[in-house]
Amino acid sequence: MKFVRRHTVTAIAGVAAMALMATGCSSSSEQAASADNPVELTVTTFGTFGYDDLYAEYEEANPGVKVKATNIDRGSNARTDAFTKLAAGSGLSDVVAIEEGWLGSIMEVSDQFVDLNEHGAADIKDNWVDWKFKQGTDPDGRVIGYGTDIGPQGLCYNGKLFEAAGMPSDRESVAELFGGGDATWETYFKLGEQYKAATGKAWYDQSGFVWNSMVNQMEEGYYTKDGELNIEGNPEMKDKFEMLAAGTAAGLSANQTQWDWGNGKAFVDGSFATFVCPGWMLGTIKGQLESAGGGTESGWDFADVFPGGASNWGGAFLSVPTTSEHPAEAAKLAAWLTAPEQQVKQSAAANNFPSTLKAQEKLVADATPNVVFNDAPTGVILANRAKGVVAQFKGPDDSVIQENVFGPALKMLDAGTADADKAWSEALTLLNDLVVNN
Repeated sequence: MKFVRRHTVTAIAGVAAMALMATGCSSSSEQAASADNPVELTVTTFGTFGYDDLYAEYEEANPGVKVKATNIDRGSNARTDAFTKLAAGSGLSDVVAIEEGWLGSIMEVSDQFVDLNEHGAADIKDNWVDWKFKQGTDPDGRVIGYGTDIGPQGLCYNGKLFEAAGMPSDRESVAELFGGGDATWETYFKLGEQYKAATGKAWYDQSGFVWNSMVNQMEEGYYTKDGELNIEGNPEMKDKFEMLAAGTAAGLSANQTQWDWGNGKAFVDGSFATFVCPGWMLGTIKGQLESAGGGTESGWDFADVFPGGASNWGGAFLSVPTTSEHPAEAAKLAAWLTAPEQQVKQSAAANNFPSTLKAQEKLVADATPNVVFNDAPTGVILANRAKGVVAQFKGPDDSVIQENVFGPALKMLDAGTADADKAWSEALTLLNDLVVNN
């Protein structure tokens, strides 16, 4: 099925292009910020970025710069915010965080973002793992985003719940239980059935995150490397969907609401025992535990294993829109925030995993125990999980397909209102309505 450019994206490109012509911003005439020339830089991020202390540090080191930060609750809402403002031709911050899942949409209008090559990107490109820097580069060779974190995945599990089910609970034994380097989804669901039989409780929180992890492991996901839709008539993808549907039908899903979990209660009341965990999700769990009054005694741990092998979910970029009145200063801030030294600090604050090589090496060397996850050396584990990760091509509607095409179908599975065939058919109907014919 050939990819069809969405009308909304085309319209955004046209409107934003006119906005660019109207503003005529040029970094060549920009005066550097100083005490005598104060500049306010606006920044928009989403979720847990861990930048608050870094903003203050940057202001102290750069007299005349004031950072005004906005944080949106999650990536899907940040996507809506960004594209609404692109369509309007104004309103974007000087520095905007872009999530990997909707980077493909941004690449459709990449000329509406500053080419960071004009601000020294080539001089610092070796900071990052190669594939991360390439992700932020458009087909014309323009660098439109500096990488923040990446999302190698390990397995979060509750050791107390495992013990109650007669399963091993220490990290090494858990990794071996799932198959170590040969871990498969078949084993994951089989163990889930054993856990369900022993406890009567669910194995995972809901189907959506498990599905996202399964798709991200495929060599080609919702799109082929050539940009064609890759869902209908894809036997590998449908087989995985049916495997997940069978597990959910067997009662392995707790049917939790994504990003809510009863305000974190499900993480402390034993509602489920395992959780798919890209690096940044560790910070999410920490926040959920705190919301529900849980903490280091909750039993959550982090194992160096993942069903199906290496997988990356998520990661972000910092970009500078061409509508910025201070593109040089904004690019300077984006480069500083994503430098290895700051990525180490960001990782400590947000529990994510850096995309720069030196920051990764620092986390491995320090091997700092994560008290929330039973003193697991999460940095070391994530470095191991990052081995073998290859960035999957993300098409322009990748996040739309995940959330608005498969999201409703997976909720039907969780609620028990559809079997695999009905849910898959619903997803294809939504795909045609929202992507192909839109």
